[in-house]
Order: sequence, then structure tokens, then C-alpha cells
Amino acid sequence: MSRIGKKPIAIPAGVEVKLDGTVITVKGAKGTLTRELHPNITVEIDGAVINVSRPNDEKLNRSLHGLTRTLISNMVIGVSEGYKKELEVNGVGYRAEVKGKDLVLKIGYSHDVIMTAPEGITVETPNPNKVVVSGPDKQVVGQFAANIREKRPPEPYKGKGIKYVDEYIRRKEGKAGKGGK
Repeated sequence: MSRIGKKPIAIPAGVEVKLDGTVITVKGAKGTLTRELHPNITVEIDGAVINVSRPNDEKLNRSLHGLTRTLISNMVIGVSEGYKKELEVNGVGYRAEVKGKDLVLKIGYSHDVIMTAPEGITVETPNPNKVVVSGPDKQVVGQFAANIREKRPPEPYKGKGIKYVDEYIRRKEGKAGKGGK
């Protein structure tokens, strides 16, 4: 039996969960999320608890069991608390700013890199070297943060670029001066 899949999901106060066949809708203070579930997995709502179960121990059903439970749990956490990713912009002259819904990055190219935030995602720049991406959907927040980082990943020699706040950049030594002629 799946250890993660059999754990019940507690529904916090202020969160409303609706199940319509194989479509689950979770509504809360931060927004509304909807997801289509696999037909093999059974989801039951008992008061303030959601239970996920599988029909048998086939490989597909075993793998879907824990996945489905985690996806639903992430939806419940997302609409009640929300998710947040923080990025740092390191480098001389590198900075970020928000103009309307757009994130404008000055990261050493001849032009500014302009990125539009997806629907439901908020982008903030508390200072020019920090970007905070937040929203209710864990997958969309993580993907947009990864797209920002992809524009100028950190390099190992000076550490310039965009990195996650909790990310560690392994530094390399530069060219060693050769003694000789």
C-alpha cells in the first residue's frame, strides 16, 4: 500500500472542495484550481477530509495513487496558503523591475528581457536584485521561476546570473597563472 496515497488530506477552514466525476475543484482565499483526475483513482470527501484510494495493486494504479494524493494536497495548500519562489539577480548592472504585469530584466544583454507573468501569478521585486514569484498553483509558480532563471543561469566563475535564493553555486577556480617564460 502506498504510504503517501493512504494519508488523508485535511481540508482547512475557508477551503471548498467539489468533486464532479473525475474533475476536482478546490476553491479558497488565494484562488480556484481545477484538475482532471485519472478514472482509475477514487476520491472521496468525508466532511473535512479527502481520501484517495485505488482499485487494485497494478503498477499503473500504484503509481497514480500517491501522485493523485499529492496533487490534490498541493491544490489545497495552494488555495489556502499559496506558493512562493524567490530568485536573486547577481552581477554588476544586473537588475529586475516590475512594470504592470511584466517583469523587466536587465541582465547583461544589449536589450531588456521582458517576461509576462501567467494568469494568477504575481511577480514582485522588493529590491532590484530580488524577484519573488507567488501564486496558488505550485506547478505554474515553479515553471515561471525556472523560465526566469533560464534567461541567465548562474555561471560558476563569478556567480553572475539569476539563481534561486536557496541555491548553492559551486565555484570554480579561474585560469591558474603559469609560471615559466
